[in-house]
Formats: sequence, C-alpha cells, structure tokens
Amino acid sequence: MGLYFKYLKILFKSQMQYRASFWLLAIGQFFIPFSIFAGLYLLFERFGQIKGWQFFEVALCFAVIHMAFSISECFARGFDTFSGLVVRGEFDRLLVRPRSTFLQVLGSKFEFTKFGRLLQSLIVLAWTLDNLTIGWTAAKIITLFLMITSGVLIFTGIYILQATLCFWTVQDLEVANIFTDGGREMAQYPLNIYQKWVTRFFTYVIPFGTVNYLPLMYLLGKTTGSAIYFMLLPVLGSLFILPCLLIWQFGVRRYRSTGS
Repeated sequence: MGLYFKYLKILFKSQMQYRASFWLLAIGQFFIPFSIFAGLYLLFERFGQIKGWQFFEVALCFAVIHMAFSISECFARGFDTFSGLVVRGEFDRLLVRPRSTFLQVLGSKFEFTKFGRLLQSLIVLAWTLDNLTIGWTAAKIITLFLMITSGVLIFTGIYILQATLCFWTVQDLEVANIFTDGGREMAQYPLNIYQKWVTRFFTYVIPFGTVNYLPLMYLLGKTTGSAIYFMLLPVLGSLFILPCLLIWQFGVRRYRSTGS
C-alpha cells in the first residue's frame, strides 16, 4: 500500500503541473452528469413516476451509482487505458518488476479530475436525502455506505475484465463499454423497471442489483426483512471482483509481447 500511495502522490503532482487545465477538466466532469440528471428530472416532471418509483427515490439510486462510478473511474483508470501498455510493449517492463502486475496497472494512471463528477453526485445525494423521509438507523447508514463501496468494486471488476481481453485482442474493445458506461446508465434506475431477463442478468451475473435495487428498497421501506440480510447484499455483490482478479491472473500467464 505504501507503493500505491506513492503512485497516487506522483501522479497527483504531475497533473497539478497544469493547474488551469486540471480545474477546467474537473469543472467539465462536474457538468457531464448534471445534464444526465437534468434529463432524469424532466422525465419525472412529465410522467410523475416510473413503475411506482418517485423522483427522489430514483435520484437516490442515481447518486449512489454515479458516486461509485466516479470513484472507480478515478482509481481504476489504469485498467481502462490498459490496451496502450500492451500495444506499446510497456507491459513487459511491469512483468520484470518485483511487484504485483495488478498493483502496478492500478497505479499507472489516476484521473483526479473525476472528483468533479463525484462532487456533483454528493450534491444530488445530499439534496435527495433531505427530501426523503427515511427512518435512519445504524444498519441503514452502514447499508448506504456498503452500496457505494460495492458499486466501486463492481465497476472496477468490469474494468479489469475489459483490460484482460487485451491479452488476446491487443487493442481495447469498445464493446466492453456496454458494461461500464452502459452499466452506469442502466443502473441509475431501479432494476425492476426493466424486463425480467435484464433484472436477472444484472443481479446474478453482474450484480448491480445488490447495489441499486434490493438495498435501495430496504432504505426506502419498500420491503421487509432482516437488516443484516440487506447489509450483506452489497458485500456479496463486492465478491464479483474476485473472479475478475482470477481471470486477470489467467490472462497475465498467457500474455505474449507485441514486440513494440
């Protein structure tokens, strides 16, 4: 972890060498999800509700998913841009170093400007919680925190799978964005508004349902059951990253240099 934080420090200093550019990019990242949220607001302004879900209930879902995505996009950016290391043959250098390839790729790139997106999500979250009547307990506070943490790990797992494909395809495949950007757009709404096969896929295969749907229903009092059960659901969703890491190790063992 000491090495990881050194990566963070070095890359943060390098990005701050161009402060005007850094702050302009951060401001731009703040307004990107704002336009999406405006579309969400206008949708409810026109229709009032979607399958029983009110505006602020869906806004809570929106805030959780976009917070998770922005944190993952910031700290797992090395996997999102991993194809460049393969194409240029730079991954060979990582293999001869006495440290985990996972740690080195994770620390190869950070996008601190993504905190602009995170700030916007925090503002939406605060506004939403102020307008919802939730009987807060310690269990619900922990559940909300675990929802965000689980979302970060799920998005990171998808980035790892996307990077692993590069061991065979060399170039990054745009189809993977279906599950990163597309997953974010889909998961910002409760899963039960979609067809059943979509709900099942994003609950049992890519477990966004353990982040944006089942625990959300518990927070809003739309379901009954043990608080422990709903607290553990995001934890179970977080386990998605474990097979992703195993697949990454499988890909590393079969890596063939491009010779660049």
